[in-house]
Amino acid sequence: MNRRDLLKSLGGAYSALALSRFAKAQAAQFNNFLGTRSSLQGYRIPDWFRDAKFGIWSHWGPQSAIEDGDWYARNMYIQGQEQYNYHVETYGHPSKVGYKDLVNDWKAAKWDPEHLMGLYKKAGAKYFVSMGVHHDNFDLWDSKYTRWNAVNMGPKRDIVGTWQKAARKQGLRFGVSEHLWISYKWWAVSHGADKTGPLAGVPYDGADPKYADLYHDADCARLMDKLDWSDNDIPESWKRHYLDRMTDLIDKYQPDFLYTDGHLPFEDVGLKMVAHLYNVSAQLHGGRTEAVYTAKDAVDCAIGTCLLDHERGVSDAIAANPWQTDTCIGQWHYKRGQQYKTAKKVIDLLADIVSKNGNLLLNFPLPNSGELDYQERVVLDGITAWMAVNSEGIHATRPWKIYGEGPSTKTKIETGNFNEDKQKDLTAEDVRFTTKGSMLYAFVMGWPENAAVINALGLASPQNPGKIQRVELLGGKGDLKWKQDEAGLKVEMPAEKISDVAITLKVELA
Repeated sequence: MNRRDLLKSLGGAYSALALSRFAKAQAAQFNNFLGTRSSLQGYRIPDWFRDAKFGIWSHWGPQSAIEDGDWYARNMYIQGQEQYNYHVETYGHPSKVGYKDLVNDWKAAKWDPEHLMGLYKKAGAKYFVSMGVHHDNFDLWDSKYTRWNAVNMGPKRDIVGTWQKAARKQGLRFGVSEHLWISYKWWAVSHGADKTGPLAGVPYDGADPKYADLYHDADCARLMDKLDWSDNDIPESWKRHYLDRMTDLIDKYQPDFLYTDGHLPFEDVGLKMVAHLYNVSAQLHGGRTEAVYTAKDAVDCAIGTCLLDHERGVSDAIAANPWQTDTCIGQWHYKRGQQYKTAKKVIDLLADIVSKNGNLLLNFPLPNSGELDYQERVVLDGITAWMAVNSEGIHATRPWKIYGEGPSTKTKIETGNFNEDKQKDLTAEDVRFTTKGSMLYAFVMGWPENAAVINALGLASPQNPGKIQRVELLGGKGDLKWKQDEAGLKVEMPAEKISDVAITLKVELA
């Protein structure tokens, strides 16, 4: 309906509210978004993301060169921190050898992005995410606005651009993560000094004005006592610079997915960035926005605008809108000797998240070399083997009437961040559900002793599934013996055990 027809249909009794709604609908139809919350309310999550369910992330950059875990660049400037002690013992005092001197240790000598992308695709990933820039203020692309970038220093390669080509060659959607907005506060500690010891009071190298384009200006030193994860006390000059950097990233690589580590930053600045992302995507897709932007604030993503992301977090129920968990098999940055999640833990998370209308974005932290270590390959191989059999019940599915049943559903876990460890390991008594057309997929989260019993599929259950036509065990051989009655569905397990983790019953409903 065009504007004239709308006004005519209203019989002249139209209002400013009606016109406003019409403008939003038009903006949504043609995906010509403005950098305002009102305009961005017309955004909707594209189907490719809803179908993808599983993505892999490479949280990899200069801090990975040290191979000592998360936030090394910040913690090396905090006296008493484990990474500070390691830095002093290994490289020297941060007044003499700072982070600026370590970025060139990042070599990526064995990095083979095409080989890795092939492995990730085989494991069932439908999108891949490259880190773009961490809190360390070092861009992983041929950045237009800073000399501190991976083309100019370190590996001297366009990391983002090379990942992008490899992902798109494999037919995966491509994304980038940005952690830059908080950098002004995050780096404040680099302007400090030891409080005790022989070098007490000697400024760290962040206080040297020659390196203000990495560590920020001296004014940020006032923020070093506490890392306040908000927009407060960040100067307008940094906000403008942030937008320039993000615009450069979007224009060069046209990502299908952009992740911000935190809330949507700096209100008008952040809204302009998101609108630009969506409009660039629309230009590439015949006027239809295919891009996804994630933030971690439910208010930001309540109506349109963006996708809600839970860092290392799970949901307690089926969400009305698609969402995402981002997590890691170990620490975010590579750490030697790190204990990783098992493939079973990842599969438990994946089935649980997908049953609740979510996606899982999983980080495999690369070491300095850019090559997965042996234990990471073990985890990846386990995921790959499981997905080869069971991915039919994951990709392009939607939630059922309930997400699952079993002991794990009895424990209340508040939806949010950093709660994934509060959910107990799933067992054969736990079930998760997804649907695709007339098919219902019931993931039994372990191998049952004799038979799997699913109460929700009983003829008298509150979910009222109707009469079941057929039951198949994905990866199994031969026909199954099964029976549906008032109380539930009982499926006898074959003599040959096919999995030590979740199995998938494909149930055809009437």
